Amino acid sequence: MCIMKNLRLYLSFIILGSAAAACNKDYLERLPQTNIVPEAFFNTTKDLETYTNGFYVKDYYQTDDINSDNISSYSGGGELDLLVENGINPTTVGGWDDWSDLRSFNFMLDKVSKTTGDQATINHYIGIARFFRARFYMAKVARYSDVPWYAHALSNLDSSLYKPRDPRTLVVDSIMADLQFAVDNIKPDQGNNTRVTKWTALALMARFGVFEGTFRKYHDELNLQSTASPYLQKAAWACEQLMASGKFKIYNTGKGAADYRALFASGSLSGNPEMIQWVDFQQSLGRGNNTHAVLGWTWSLSQSLVYSYLMTDGTPFTSMPGYAQQNFVNVFNNRDPRLAETVAYPGFSTTNDKSLYIPKPNLGGFDQLKFYPRDPAQRQGWGADYTALPLFRYAEVLLNYAEAKAELGTLTQGDIDNTINQLRDRVQMPHLNMGLANATPDPVQATAYSNVTGANKGVLLEIRRERRVETACEGLRFNDVNRWKAGMRFQDSQQGMYVAALGGIDMTGDGKADIAILASPTDTAALAGLPADVRASVARFYLKDNNGKDNNFYLENGTSGHIMFTRDRDSKRVFIEPKYYYRPIPLSQIVLNANLKQIFGW
Repeated sequence: MCIMKNLRLYLSFIILGSAAAACNKDYLERLPQTNIVPEAFFNTTKDLETYTNGFYVKDYYQTDDINSDNISSYSGGGELDLLVENGINPTTVGGWDDWSDLRSFNFMLDKVSKTTGDQATINHYIGIARFFRARFYMAKVARYSDVPWYAHALSNLDSSLYKPRDPRTLVVDSIMADLQFAVDNIKPDQGNNTRVTKWTALALMARFGVFEGTFRKYHDELNLQSTASPYLQKAAWACEQLMASGKFKIYNTGKGAADYRALFASGSLSGNPEMIQWVDFQQSLGRGNNTHAVLGWTWSLSQSLVYSYLMTDGTPFTSMPGYAQQNFVNVFNNRDPRLAETVAYPGFSTTNDKSLYIPKPNLGGFDQLKFYPRDPAQRQGWGADYTALPLFRYAEVLLNYAEAKAELGTLTQGDIDNTINQLRDRVQMPHLNMGLANATPDPVQATAYSNVTGANKGVLLEIRRERRVETACEGLRFNDVNRWKAGMRFQDSQQGMYVAALGGIDMTGDGKADIAILASPTDTAALAGLPADVRASVARFYLKDNNGKDNNFYLENGTSGHIMFTRDRDSKRVFIEPKYYYRPIPLSQIVLNANLKQIFGW
């Protein structure tokens, strides 16, 4: 990753466009801003290497599930909240402004015909460009469905600048063609897996195949249900190539939850057998991240996510009598060990002196722990956290394989043992039994995903649970819910932890109150039973301020119940199907190109 130190140099070769551009068609037609005459570049494979290095400026790693039902409250405000509150329309929506990225990929693909050298090496770099183009268009399809497909860099005289949307079918098939070329031509080994390889292309193909296959299956508004299976089959094929390669396996040294934690809070992931591709952040490279901000900064995780984790005996938490009234400490008892690696648990400490971390009830109480740098030496300040981050890991491949096979109706217990149960073995959780799951589908899961039917209903619901748990906070949840056509979940007001009554609450598991939730700053009666020293030290949170105005959270039943949020109470959440599975094109772009038409009611 020493090449990363010179990323600023590569920007002079890449057409990334200007944020101050007047309109987006400029991005598609702009000539390269470079110190090298374009005609004198792209002559050698070294030129291609230099150019494609710039594609890695945007690594697209994710360390949260903001804009999904895995978040209880996001004080920073997110697009999903705006959407369900009727705050998104063609005049206010963002997006559609990153076409310069596509320009950079297509510009190289147009020029590569002049490159001389080993053809296999040339094809490798063509594959890299087509991989990134595929990923670019995957995001566009997920957001807009039908979008203009551009296979070449355009001039300012090109009539294609004003073309209409191309149909989803054309764009998706073009994405798959790009990915197949990438799989066939990108080299399989690129050092320590911080660069795109053949295996990365297969992982992306599997991810997109499952996305598109399930989207077509469940979204009848597209009238493409009959075409879903080929994409699921392609996803399964891609997974099989990865599984048969012998190059990857679930990271499991017998340390249980610590092995899971190591995937998200290590200084390096070099040599980790689960990493298909990862991002290197090192102080010596002058490259850091902000992963410390996941812990109690502007969001917490949802009660819905927390309740999804199984008990250690493999039974659903939601099947336990009184589960909904379990206090913060008890929620963590006898649970899947991944819960305490994802949510800040009672007794967690951020420092070496073991002073205990106190979660924030005004965000819901279930503060995100996953991706937080555990070693204080890894946290040097804003933009200066030095933990390696996964981009593609083998666990997702196994989840994609199990889901694709289940959707196709070809899943076996052997498939489950080679996929889902590999993940459970790492954290010493009981195995998933396909027959038992299908015989007794979990009613909570069945309610959440009411459109799942058929002989594999029960096991498919458990595969979805496993995916949610294993990949929590990795940025997959929003697209998962959308492709399953389960967007009504986004209409639900998310909740935080359960509060039995106003007054002191133990958050660290030592039996002493660490915080107090009170009606107002003048409410002292609820603290009367606490020892004087505890009463003096508890962090106080109020439902109303000194002026009697509601704060940002309240309790479900007034003086007890789950933490809920005044924004959700005061702004009714409504999810309109199928409209809200897509976004409108900004009106400003339709003014520039009248051939762009809105779809699905926008």
